[in-house]
Amino acid sequence: MFTGIVTDIGTIEATERQGDLRVRIATAYDTAGVDLGASVSCSGVCLTVVDKGPGWFAFDVSGETISRTAAGQWEAGRKLNLERALRLGDELGGHIVTGHVDGIGTVASIGIEGGSHRVTIAAPRALAPYLAAKGSITVDGVSLTVNAVRDTADACEFDLNIIPHTAEVTTFGGLAPGQPVNLEIDVLARYLQRMETLRAQQA
Repeated sequence: MFTGIVTDIGTIEATERQGDLRVRIATAYDTAGVDLGASVSCSGVCLTVVDKGPGWFAFDVSGETISRTAAGQWEAGRKLNLERALRLGDELGGHIVTGHVDGIGTVASIGIEGGSHRVTIAAPRALAPYLAAKGSITVDGVSLTVNAVRDTADACEFDLNIIPHTAEVTTFGGLAPGQPVNLEIDVLARYLQRMETLRAQQA
């Protein structure tokens, strides 16, 4: 369980095929305090630490995970938003995040608005029922607030406001139009939609 508050930007140093894809990530975390078997959110994907050393840890990424996450995310040199798992008593600064990707969005446009950036993301149409203005969304592991939502024939667009601090402490500083991003809907929206579906079936 995570909160969507990024605490480090890691860089993939190397990848190796060992059945699954072994990914080694450089980090500023004190890895002496990171246990083998610990969960870490890597740009919104919950992975398990399988090896580590000073300044790095490694994860096995399955073919299933690769197929359901943003294209190019697991290549050497790629920067990832990192967050360690929530511990009992930690401050819940964002919202409840599971680290399970619900769909892949695409950055449609980026514009300047005051000192911030207005980012529009095109999401799969299937995620439309779970997106609402002023609701929560996780984009590449970052907890954000949806500013506006627009439904189109084959997609659902939503707007985000990226303040300078967020751009500085996440990978969003390098965000570009056309870039694929991992999306996780608000877990509360997921359950509410499920309840509404069952209610409609029983009516």
